[in-house]
Amino acid sequence: MADPSPSGAEHGWRHPIAVVERNLVVACSASARAEGVRRGQRRRDAQARCPGLTLVNADAARDHRAFAPIVSLIEERAPGVQLVRPGLCALRARGPARYYGGETEAARMLIGALRDAGLEGVRAGIADGPFTAEQAARGGTSADDPVFVVPAGGAAGFLAPLSVAVLDASAMIGAGAAGMKEAADLVGLLARLGVQTLGGFAAMEPDRVRERFGERGVRLHALAAGHDSRPVQPRTPPPELQREVAFEPPLEIADQVAFAMRVTADDFIAGLGAVDLVCTELRVELVGDRGERSERVWLHPGSFDAAAVVDRVRWQLAEDVGAGDAAGRGLRSGVTLVRISPEAVDAASHHAPALFGGGPEERVHHALSRVQAMLGHRGVLTPAIGGGRWLAERQVLVPWGDRDERDRQTTGAGGLAAQRARPWPGSLPDPLPTTVFADPVPVDVRALGGELVDVDERGNVAAVPAFFIESGRRRAIEAWAGPWPVVERGWDAARSRRAYRFQVVDAEGSAWLLVCDGDAWTAEATYD
Repeated sequence: MADPSPSGAEHGWRHPIAVVERNLVVACSASARAEGVRRGQRRRDAQARCPGLTLVNADAARDHRAFAPIVSLIEERAPGVQLVRPGLCALRARGPARYYGGETEAARMLIGALRDAGLEGVRAGIADGPFTAEQAARGGTSADDPVFVVPAGGAAGFLAPLSVAVLDASAMIGAGAAGMKEAADLVGLLARLGVQTLGGFAAMEPDRVRERFGERGVRLHALAAGHDSRPVQPRTPPPELQREVAFEPPLEIADQVAFAMRVTADDFIAGLGAVDLVCTELRVELVGDRGERSERVWLHPGSFDAAAVVDRVRWQLAEDVGAGDAAGRGLRSGVTLVRISPEAVDAASHHAPALFGGGPEERVHHALSRVQAMLGHRGVLTPAIGGGRWLAERQVLVPWGDRDERDRQTTGAGGLAAQRARPWPGSLPDPLPTTVFADPVPVDVRALGGELVDVDERGNVAAVPAFFIESGRRRAIEAWAGPWPVVERGWDAARSRRAYRFQVVDAEGSAWLLVCDGDAWTAEATYD
């Protein structure tokens, strides 16, 4: 039995929306389908059919995360569910049919349970194989009768009048966008050969199909004939790792919430340990009495223990309580629910303590973590390199424990890595100066005759720099290079800036990075 339960990709949108992967539509809303958008279409063909179509990039992790509660809801009533893809699952009909008094009764019970959970438009098909059941759910059902049964042995007759266009990636579990493209090419070739229906395709000789289309063509040929030999492969439900605590009445004080979380944090860490895992990234969700929410992902240089979990909950409360805004971010009332879940896990064996004690790094980690637990999240800061054109803004202090990950755009230092990876035209290349002034030092750059050196709009130096005065001290310039322009926010007259950098070496052999901003000169840094 196939149950195309609605996900964010396939149902529930009144506005026409399509999910796109590699310029192909992999899912679309009902309103988009009404405009002629179909799975497997090219992006521009879909936009031509529906000019008001909203395109969303495919995100498998997002879709699976949204569909997981639906699968769990089905498993509570009919175990043995196979997740085909977000929005579509299959399960054996024999067990539920015996328990609920028939296949149709079992399907209607599941649809009713999903409808009670707020999911409308759920449809089910019952057939000999998953592919036929999916086509029955898609083409044989209606809003008035959401269940369609293909009689045993009648798959070939049911499929025969259907268009060969249904042989897309839905026929190839796990094929992805590449499989969809290959199946679409085969469907296009069949249409050019005059084969328009599954019955016409099934009537072709298997040897000729193999000769012309290869093994994948043979597989699709068998599906068209109703010979779906794939058994339903039930998934093993993942262990329930998240934990939550509800408070009635709501708690107003952060220390009270943190104290109440101790037992739950111990249970959370014990649950991970039972499956030989540790948590390296923790998601903390807070719900206020007025329905507002606060959600954040916390990082750790090693792995979380129960005390570190409690600390993160307390820190998030200290930062968010009372800081809510009109959009509902942050908390403006007492806390009614705290939910903790692992955002990323690792094998426990990778974090086992050393046989003869930890090294210097582990001792430093424990010492800084203890100080941070006493002083708060920003009580211990470590330097990191951020993005930007000016050296002072690239020096960022990151709370201890927020790892610097270039390949993740998460909170904390992960966001710094993403910012640093952006192109910054006009930024200073390596090697960078070793001493950067927090506040630029005013200097006066003069030519040999004493006139002020400046740069015109074309970037030309008015005179050769001969010396500069810094803190009342005159320094002769032995060598210089530049200017290198830095142009920022030219579209904003109030915030635009146009400056020029110079590298100079004084008579004592010290190298300086000077900036000419209009008629003003400053020293940005020195090369020690």
